[in-house]
Amino acid sequence: MSLPKTLAEDVARNLVMVARLIDEDPEQAYAYSRIALRLASRVAAVREAAGFAAYATQKYSEALAEFRAAKRMTGSVELWPVMADCERGLGRPERAMAMAGEPEVEKLDKAGQVEMRLVAAGARRDMGQLDAAIVTLQSSELASNAVHPWTARLRYAYADALLAAGREDEAREWFGKALEADKDGSTDASDRLAEMDGVEFVDALDEDEDDDRAAIDTDVASESAATAKGGDSDDDDEDDDDEDRPSEA
Repeated sequence: MSLPKTLAEDVARNLVMVARLIDEDPEQAYAYSRIALRLASRVAAVREAAGFAAYATQKYSEALAEFRAAKRMTGSVELWPVMADCERGLGRPERAMAMAGEPEVEKLDKAGQVEMRLVAAGARRDMGQLDAAIVTLQSSELASNAVHPWTARLRYAYADALLAAGREDEAREWFGKALEADKDGSTDASDRLAEMDGVEFVDALDEDEDDDRAAIDTDVASESAATAKGGDSDDDDEDDDDEDRPSEA
């Protein structure tokens, strides 16, 4: 609303394209975010979108700078967890852990606090503190039977940490719980369970193609055999004709 109408429309179009492409084609989304940033760098929503586009392409330093700018403009702390994850991406898990203990975390809503817990557990694992990562994930949100948008990811992270610690039976249980909560397929819990149980998925289309190729090979072999047999018969007939033909002598 702070921009002239025509400029606002141009910026909005680019932000729409960022949102549409960020999962499927993050590099293209990043390109659109740079255009929006060039047009309206003083708009907080533009800085936030540019941050997420940079984050999706693993440009963590750039993403962190954009998130910090958006935070300064809005005063909101909702980007705190993803800012901490950028620190992890930059190889600074200690800084991410420090951010997990800052007062900003108390201002986050429940989803933000769970996200911060996931980031903190990831930082613990980055530092080789696997048992501490497991303890970090143990919370009332994890123990609850209620299903929220973040439930599947929290359970999945806990299962993955348990598996890394060699606690396979517990990991299998929690991958199953993650799968129960994963209504939109945000995790690969089903694949992880199958992998643990030694189940191998085979593409049915590939199987059909293999069967078709085998059938073609069989047909070709049969035709070749028939042709060879037919050729032998003709030779035999010619030999018989030679025997019946009068000698030139």
